[in-house]
Amino acid sequence: MFAIGLGQDAELFALEPHHAPEFFAHMERGRQYIGEFVGFADAAADLEAARTLLSGYAQKAAQDTGRLYGIRLGGELVGGVLFRVFDARSGNCEIGCWLEPTATGRGLVNSACRVLIDWAFHERGMHRVEWWAAAANESSLAAAARLGMTREGVMRQSYLHRGTRHDMEVWSVLSHEWPPSDPA
Repeated sequence: MFAIGLGQDAELFALEPHHAPEFFAHMERGRQYIGEFVGFADAAADLEAARTLLSGYAQKAAQDTGRLYGIRLGGELVGGVLFRVFDARSGNCEIGCWLEPTATGRGLVNSACRVLIDWAFHERGMHRVEWWAAAANESSLAAAARLGMTREGVMRQSYLHRGTRHDMEVWSVLSHEWPPSDPA
């Protein structure tokens, strides 16, 4: 398997359908915490649903419209990052993340998102990377700020999750605002 080291015994890897048992076990451990704002927890309600979710992202990757990556810490899947939307023609994409509570506070989301954003801008020539998060999701908003993104606005009650309408904040960073990649 191919993986990118994130430091602290952590790695980033492509999360694929054959990882469904590991992904489902991860969702079971973090379901309540992850599911507060992230739909993956509900979408992966059982092993077959987890496999379906991962298969959907494998199709998105094949069509160049999205990608899904896992974060392992000490060999255990504890979270992930993704391009929920990836539109190479327009040069716009949306990045997102999730973590189990035991993996928070270690900079894993920041490190993993930097890898993806670097790739989007420097390898794929994207122009804009967006970050959408529920206004009440303080951890996610703080992550967007740490990545140097700009808060652009609030879409009032635009996200229906578990029967509640949430305000969504939209953040972004543009290619000319992102630091250049390190020379190899």
